[in-house]
Amino acid sequence: MNENNTILTEIRDTIGVITLNRLSEMNAVNLEMLNEIAYQVQEWDYDDTIRCIVIKGTDDVFAAGIDIKDFSAEVAQQSLALKAWQDEFNKIITCSKPIVMAISGYALGLGCDLALAGDIILAAESSQFGYPELSIGTIPSFGGCSRLIHRIGKAKTSEIILTGKALSAEEASACGLISRVVPLKDLFAESLRVANRIASLPYQAVIQAKETLRQVENMNLQNGLELELKSCRLSMNTPDFANILNNFK
Repeated sequence: MNENNTILTEIRDTIGVITLNRLSEMNAVNLEMLNEIAYQVQEWDYDDTIRCIVIKGTDDVFAAGIDIKDFSAEVAQQSLALKAWQDEFNKIITCSKPIVMAISGYALGLGCDLALAGDIILAAESSQFGYPELSIGTIPSFGGCSRLIHRIGKAKTSEIILTGKALSAEEASACGLISRVVPLKDLFAESLRVANRIASLPYQAVIQAKETLRQVENMNLQNGLELELKSCRLSMNTPDFANILNNFK
């Protein structure tokens, strides 16, 4: 396992694993941590031996929001660059490899934004998801408004953001914020199982499927269907598809 300043990384066969590692700060995210996560995701995105990525915290906390000390210091020094934070998020979101988020404990504010940057969210029963930003006089800035509303709709997003009430894992599952709830003792193993299942499938088809899903999320139905058809044709021109068809001859 390799150690950076704020994260731990390891490779398990074809799966890259990132563990958030600011335990004394309850994994509160500062720009350094976000930089390190984004950099590692990009490194593995360019590595053809890595087929899927798992991002996790500890049993007690995924990420309890933004590091308010660092954040307030940036504001006080007039050095806050929200665009720089958003750029780092975009590097994670646009990764061509599927990302499985393993969530236990708090995933609040920027921690919830980070969870939403993944493709599949598995959450332990102890998980809590929410946006307390209004309590400090600001609003979510990295997906809490826009990405969440696409995921679960305006009514539920408004309740979460305007009241600051955190959702339990069961509530998050019921409204579609997460993929499903997993017992804590099985969370990492199940995340690896899902990642390995993805990694076992034809590589180009997985990449094509993720990119198609990412694009159609922001399209109307007709445009989405047209893109889906185009992507399907592209996947049929890959060696993987040709080889699989040959097995049926």
